[in-house]
Amino acid sequence: MTLLKEPDFGTPARPGEATIELTVDGVAVQVPPGTSVMRAAKHAGVDVPKLCATDNLEAFGSCRLCIVEIDGMRGTPASCTTPVAPGMNVRTQNEKLGKLRRGVMELYISDHPLDCLTCSANGDCELQDMAGVTGLREVRYGSGVDAGANHMAAPTDSSNPYFDFEASKCIACSRCVRACDEVQGTLALTIEGRGFDSKVAAGAGVSFFESDCVSCGACVQACPTATLQEKSVIELGMPTRSVITTCAYCGVGCSFKAELRGDELVRMVPYKNGGANEGHSCVKGRFAFGYASHPDRVLEPMVRDSIADEWRKVSWEEAISFTARRLREIQAQYGQGSIGAITSSRTTNEEVYTVQKMVRAVFGNNNVDTCARVCHSPTGYGLKQTFGESAGTQDFKSVDEADVILVIGANPTDAHPVFGSRMKQRIRKGAKLIVIDPRRTDLVRSPHIEAAYHLELRPGTNVAIINAIAHVVVTEGLVDREFVASRCEDFEAWEEFIARPEHAPEAVDELTGVSAEKIRAAARLYATGGNGAIYYGLGVTEHSQGSTMVMGMANLAMATGNIGRRGVGVNPLRGQNNVQGSCDMGSFPHELPGYRHVSDDGVREVYEQLWGTPLLNEPGLRIPNMFDAAIDGSFRALFVQGEDIAQSDPNTQHVFAALGALELLVVQDLFVNETAKFAHVLLPGTSFLEKDGTFTNAERRINRVRPVMAPQTGKQEWEIICEIAQAMGYPMHYDSAAQIMDEIALTTPTFMGVSFKALDEAGSIQWPCNVEHPDGTPIMHEEEFTRGKGRFMETVYVPTSERSTRKYPLILTTGRILSQYNVGAQTRRTANVAWHPEDILELHPHDAEVRGIEDGDTVALSSRVGRTTLHAKLSDRIPVGVCYTTFHHPVTGANVITTDNSDWATNCPEYKVTAVQVDLLAEPAAHAATQEALVTGGTR
Repeated sequence: MTLLKEPDFGTPARPGEATIELTVDGVAVQVPPGTSVMRAAKHAGVDVPKLCATDNLEAFGSCRLCIVEIDGMRGTPASCTTPVAPGMNVRTQNEKLGKLRRGVMELYISDHPLDCLTCSANGDCELQDMAGVTGLREVRYGSGVDAGANHMAAPTDSSNPYFDFEASKCIACSRCVRACDEVQGTLALTIEGRGFDSKVAAGAGVSFFESDCVSCGACVQACPTATLQEKSVIELGMPTRSVITTCAYCGVGCSFKAELRGDELVRMVPYKNGGANEGHSCVKGRFAFGYASHPDRVLEPMVRDSIADEWRKVSWEEAISFTARRLREIQAQYGQGSIGAITSSRTTNEEVYTVQKMVRAVFGNNNVDTCARVCHSPTGYGLKQTFGESAGTQDFKSVDEADVILVIGANPTDAHPVFGSRMKQRIRKGAKLIVIDPRRTDLVRSPHIEAAYHLELRPGTNVAIINAIAHVVVTEGLVDREFVASRCEDFEAWEEFIARPEHAPEAVDELTGVSAEKIRAAARLYATGGNGAIYYGLGVTEHSQGSTMVMGMANLAMATGNIGRRGVGVNPLRGQNNVQGSCDMGSFPHELPGYRHVSDDGVREVYEQLWGTPLLNEPGLRIPNMFDAAIDGSFRALFVQGEDIAQSDPNTQHVFAALGALELLVVQDLFVNETAKFAHVLLPGTSFLEKDGTFTNAERRINRVRPVMAPQTGKQEWEIICEIAQAMGYPMHYDSAAQIMDEIALTTPTFMGVSFKALDEAGSIQWPCNVEHPDGTPIMHEEEFTRGKGRFMETVYVPTSERSTRKYPLILTTGRILSQYNVGAQTRRTANVAWHPEDILELHPHDAEVRGIEDGDTVALSSRVGRTTLHAKLSDRIPVGVCYTTFHHPVTGANVITTDNSDWATNCPEYKVTAVQVDLLAEPAAHAATQEALVTGGTR
C-alpha cells in the first residue's frame, strides 16, 4: 500500500490529517482528502491517458482521455476532476474505456497532421504519444490531411522573436490559454469559435507580438504538440542533455533546466521543483540568454597604460602581473587606503567573497562596497535597526496566505515578473491590494485585478504617508497590543510620536497629494483585513529618507502584529540576482560577512586566524566617498567586479570625473561597457552559464549555479581574484567554488549548515541555516526577533532638498520595464530589444500640452546637473507634475539627470526624485549629437 502525501486537487494535507483509502486497478492506495482520482492512480503505479491535465494547471476535464469507471457512479467521469471518496473502486483500463478513448483521439488527430515531422524531430508531441497509448491505428475522419475540412492550411505566426505559433498543428486543447490565465495571469490568449472552427487567438486580429502576451513561455511549456515551439528548437533540434542552474536576472532567483544538444545551449526550461519559481519564468530568464554567446563578449584580457591608448590583448599571466604591480606601486606611493574594490550583485556569492577577502587581507583596508549601495542599502540598515536582521522576512510562497497585500514603490509585474504573477493569482483569489506609488502600475488595474486603493503620492513623501497610516492604526485603536507587549520594545515612545496631530492624514493630504479619506481607508484595511503583507522596491529605498521609510514599514508591521508567520511580513523585492548575497558576503565597508561590524574584535579574530593577517577595525570608503576621494587625489586605484557604475550610478558627470582621475581602473566584466571605457585593465568575466557557485535571492534562498559550459575565458572569476592576490604576495588559493562556500559556512553563523552537498540534496536553502534551523528558515522572526525584541523607531519626515522650482517644475522618477534589465548590458544583446529599443519619457498629457509636446516628439530633459534627450510618450499612468523614464540604454543616460542627493544613513542615491524641465527639442537632429556627447563622456 502506498501513501500519497501531497494532493494535486483541493487543499494540501495538513500534518496528522486523515487519509482516504481506495482501490485503483486492484491496487490499494491512501491519499489525503481532496486528491484527484488521477493523482491517486499515479501513486498506485497507474498512468491514466491525458491531454488537458498538467502538473501546474487546475483540473479541467475537457480532453475526455482520462475517463475512468468507478463502482456506483454513472458514466465515465474524468479522473482529473473527480475527487477520491472512501472505499472507491476505480478501473482505468478496459475494452469500453479503450474504445471511448480511441474515438476521442480520432477526433483530435483528424484536425492534426498524423505524420507531424516537426513534432517528431523537433519536439515532444503528447497527442501522438497518446495515440499510441490508446492503440489508435487508423482514423475514420480524414486524418488531418484535407485542408478544406480543417485548419491544416492555417498560417504560422512567427512574429514573436522567440517562438512560433504554427496554427495548423493546434488541437484547441486550451492548455496554452489556461497557462496564460492560471500561471502567468496575463489572459492574453483565448479560444475563438466553436467545434472545428475553434482556434487559439492572441487577440482580435493581432499577432502574438502585437498582443498583450508577455512572452513568459508558459504557453510554450504547456503546449502538448509542436504548435507553440521555440525557434531555437526548430533551428537546432531537440536537446539531448540538461543542467539545472539559476537565472542571472532579477532577485526572484528562478531555477531552470539549461537544455543542450551536445555542447550547444538550445533552451532554458523553467524547473518544476525550483523553490522560487516552481516551473514558471519570464521573457528574460526563459529566452534572453543569447548575450552569453554574443560576439561583443570579451574573452581575452586587455591592458593599456592610458585610456587614450588602444587596448592590447595580453595573456592572463601578463594581465594579472600588470594589475598586481600597479596596485602595489600605487599603494606604496599614496598609502594603504588609496585602493579599493566594488563587488557585483551579478556574480556568485563565492566570487563576491573572494573580492572582499582580497580587499581586507591583501589591500589591507575596508575599501569595499557593492552596487547594493545604490539600491537596497536602506533595507539592510532599516531592518537591522528594527528586526535585527538585514533581510526580508518571508518566502515567496507566503503571499499565497496574505489577505491584504500592500505594495509600496514596486512594480513586480515588470521588475520581478514571476513573483508578480504569483501575487496576481493571489489577488484574483480574493486578497485585497493596496498600492502606494506615484505611477499607475499594471497591478493597480489589469485583467481581473483592481487595487482596492491606489495611493498616488507625490515622489519624496513616502515617510509622511507611512506615518499617516500608522497614525490611523494608533489613534483608532487598531494596534495588536498583545503582540506588541510580548514581542516589542520602545513602543510607548513611538506611540506618542506617531499620534501627534502633524501625522494625521488630514495634516499631510496636501503634502502627499493623497486624500485623508483614502489614507484612512487603506490603513483600516491593512490593520483589520487579516494577514497583511508588505512588499516594497526601489521606490522606497532610493530616496533621501529610504532608511527611515524602511523603519516606518517595520513599525507598521509590528504595530499590527503582521510579522512572524505566513502571509505577512516586510519583504524587499531585491533588484539583481545576487544583491542579497553580495550584502551577505561582507561587501559593505563597515561589515564582514554575515553583517558583523569590522570593529567587533571577536569577529575580526576569526578571520585574522583563518586568513593569517591582521584586519583593519575601521570602516572603509563607500562608493560615493571613493568618487570624491578620487577627484581630490587620495584614492588612486579601483577594482570593479561586474558593475557598470558609469551608467548605473547617479550624477554621471561626477562619476566620469572620478573614473577619469584614477591612475588604475581594473574592470572585470563580459563586455566593454561604459565603465570599461575608463579602464586600464579589462579582465573578461564569465556568464552565469559558465559559473559554478551560488546566488541568494530576495527571500534569502541560496540556489546552486551550475556550469552549463566551460568558461569561455579559461578561468572562473574567483580564480582570477586569487591569482591577483598571489601576485601581490598573499597566498590565496581554493581548489573549487565548493571550498569557498565551506569557508563561508565556517566563518558566517547564518550560513553554518550550507554546503554544495547540502544544496544539491535539498535543492535550495534559505538562511539562517544553523544548528537551530538545520533545514533553513523560510519565515523569519516566528518566536522572537533576531535582535530579541522588535524595536520601534521614530520616523521623522524630513522633506527632500530636491524640490520642483520655476526652473525645474516637474519631478522625474525612474523604473524598469519587463523586457529589459538594469543597464541593459545583457538584455540589449538579445532579441528583447524588439519590445524596448530605447528609453522613453512618460509625460502626462496636461504637462505635454502646456509645452506644445505631442506623442513621439523628441524632448530635452534637464535638471540642475545635466541634460539628455528622449522621445516622449503621453500617458495618464503618471500624475500631473511627474514624469517617468527607464534607464536601460546608455545612449539615453538617464543618470546624467539624477543628482547626488542620497539617503541620510546609507548614501543610497535619490534616483526617484529629481526636479527637471522638459522642453520640445526644436531640432530633433540635435538628439544624436547630445547622445554622442553623453556616450563619449563629453560635456554639454
